[in-house]
Parts: sequence; structure tokens; C-alpha cells
Amino acid sequence: MENYRKTVDHIEELSKEILKGDVGSQHHDSPSIAVDGVVLRGSGDIREILLVERGRDPFKGIWALPGGFIEKGETAEEAVLREIREETGVDCEIKTLASVASKPDRDPRGHTISIIYSLEPKGDGEPRGGDDASDARWFGLDGIPHLAFDHEDILKDLKRRSII
Repeated sequence: MENYRKTVDHIEELSKEILKGDVGSQHHDSPSIAVDGVVLRGSGDIREILLVERGRDPFKGIWALPGGFIEKGETAEEAVLREIREETGVDCEIKTLASVASKPDRDPRGHTISIIYSLEPKGDGEPRGGDDASDARWFGLDGIPHLAFDHEDILKDLKRRSII
């Protein structure tokens, strides 16, 4: 009888949560989801990658791939296009889903999974730093500076797999 009473009590609690709309809203210690863009222009031996200089911590003043967190109600594709436009002023076209970075310690702010896209710019507009990027520039693939987070490892992996 005691187990029956516990089950009834549990069902009543769940029913109250459903009526209040609280089901599924409990906090879970889940990773954050972000996007990063590998924006390339040029061809053959003359290829360049678009990078941003971070304007805030972590890694303030260090170059990085443009990107950021996905906002609620936004697809990953929408997020990467938005982040690149906000941080560089460059409109892009997605070419392919390039990789996923998921090491729990890759971001000092906490466990962050990043979906990485390969993109091409639309047009010839020059980048400018915006939003949380203090600068944005094209770099030759042979002249990439030290990068924030695990972005150097990401680019090495993409080169190894002939994506860039």
C-alpha cells in the first residue's frame, strides 16, 4: 500500500508540473552549444582564412575563428551566419558541416560543444571587427597567428582531412 501511495503522490506532482508548464524546464548540467566558421576565400596556393581578434575574455586580444553561442530558437546554420556577420561584417554561404569539437575542457567558461562549418564569403567586402570582436582580417593559410581555444587543433584536423 505504501508503494501505491508513493506512486499516486508522484503522479499528482507530475500532473501539477504539466499544468504549470514546468515539465522539462528543470535545469540539467548540459554543455553549451556554439558554432564556429572557417571562412575561406581564394584558390590554389592563394587561399585566405577569416579570423577575428577577440575583444573580451576569455582570450581577449587573441585571434580566433568567428563564432559564438547558438541563441534559443535559432538553427546552427542561422547562428554561424549571424555570428560571422556580427563579428566581421562579411555575409557568407555555408559550404559544408566541417567538424564538431566536443572536448569538455576546450573552453575555460565550461563544457562547450562547437559545430564547425566551412563557408565562403559572398562578394568582396573587407571585414571589420564588430560585436565582441575588436578586429577582423584575412590571413594566408601559411601565416595564421596563434589562435584561441582549440582553434589551431581544429584547423590542423581540417587540413589533415583536406577540408581546407
